[in-house]
Amino acid sequence: MSQPADIRNRNIELIRYLTDGDYHVLVITTNQLQEMLRKNYEKNGIPLEKIFFVDAVTKFALGHDPEPVMNCRFVSNPANLTDIGIAVTETLKELDGKKTCVLFDSVNAMLIYISSQNITKFIHFVTNRLRIMNFSGIFLAVEKGLDPDVLIQLTTFVDEVIDTDKESGAGPA
Repeated sequence: MSQPADIRNRNIELIRYLTDGDYHVLVITTNQLQEMLRKNYEKNGIPLEKIFFVDAVTKFALGHDPEPVMNCRFVSNPANLTDIGIAVTETLKELDGKKTCVLFDSVNAMLIYISSQNITKFIHFVTNRLRIMNFSGIFLAVEKGLDPDVLIQLTTFVDEVIDTDKESGAGPA
């Protein structure tokens, strides 16, 4: 959980923490273009060779297929949960055997495109996929931007909820 103004900084802090810990990171982006994230990571000294993207924003914003980008799968739009799920599964298969963590960049951004019920179903699917494949996952969210019932459901899917306002660092406790 993060404050709205801090969510971008938390993303960068988490990516740094994970790559410093020798993780490969799959960023599922429904909030920012992967190109912008890459630039922010690079500007902050984060090694891009360990970062993979499922980008559900770029193709939607452009209105057409973007040029292929290394370590990135583009999905038509943030509401296309089937294609996001397929892209995540395919990327995780490629990372099999590597220390991997999935970072979902914004649960809240999904609310713009799909219902709360479908978001909870999707996150339940992703968390189970991660457990089956023995990968870690982080879901960034702004607490005040989520319906309390949705927040309760989401917290039952994860092992731990970290409120970054109460924690001293971005890494797991």
